[in-house]
Parts: sequence; structure tokens; C-alpha cells
Amino acid sequence: MAIRWTHVDSPVGALLVTADETGALTSLSVPGQKNGRTVQEGWVHDPAPFREAEEQLAAYFAGELKEFRLELRPTGTDFRTRVWDALDDVPYGATTTYGEIAARVGASRVAVRAVGGAIGANPLLILRPCHRVIGANGLLTGYAGGLERKTALLTLEGAL
Repeated sequence: MAIRWTHVDSPVGALLVTADETGALTSLSVPGQKNGRTVQEGWVHDPAPFREAEEQLAAYFAGELKEFRLELRPTGTDFRTRVWDALDDVPYGATTTYGEIAARVGASRVAVRAVGGAIGANPLLILRPCHRVIGANGLLTGYAGGLERKTALLTLEGAL
């Protein structure tokens, strides 16, 4: 089945959004993202399946939406999926640490680095709020979309 894709304009750049044949979102990438997706041969440009996502993203960036209600279907290992699911529990306007996410998924303190790797591989930036994860020292650390975007998103949410 062909991957569907579109671009959505946003204050943090043009977002590349992809969906599977059912319309479930499989990725959201920003320009210059580390390990972000790029349009591939055989993908079908079709904005129709993304209308709800586009509306919710616009409301989020306008400060009117605090929780996305979209069908998400990222592909990853069981461990990564558990970490990505844990991101959904971090409330709008709040932050958490890598260690706290590790504890939520039942990973040991030694596994914090693996949790960081899973968070860094999050294929659904913004929708799965990995930007809300900060260092144990309170500093903004790592973000595949760039620290300037992480700062912008946390500022929008009132966490900074």
C-alpha cells in the first residue's frame, strides 16, 4: 500500500505528515530533522486524509488545543512503542525527564540512555510530545527537530 503524504504549514516550518492506507498518521517531520522523513518515490501526495490533523495542528499552534485526538500508528519496537505511549501522558504545559519516562515504562536507571534513544526516534514530533522531555538538571537537551523548535513549543505551551 502506498504511503500518503502532505505538507502542513506551521510556525516551526513546513511539516511533512504521512499516513498509512487507513489514514492513521505514521510520521510528522520538521525541516532538517535528525532522522526525519523525506518524500520517497511511490508515495502519493494526497492532502485529503490529513484535514483533521491540519485543523488540530492549527488549533494547537493558536494555543487553543492542548491534546491531539488523532489516530497514530508509528512503526517501532515494543520498547520504543511503550516509550512513545508514555509521552502521551505528559500534560500540555508540563515537562518530565528521561528518568521519569524510564520509570513509567518500567525500565531501569541503566536504561535511561535507551529511553533517550527511543524518544529521539519518535516519528511523530509534536503529536507525541517528546519536546516536553528535558534533562534531569532542568536543561533543554536533545530534540531531533532542533533546540530552537523545542524552545518554541515549550514556550507556546507555557512551560518556559
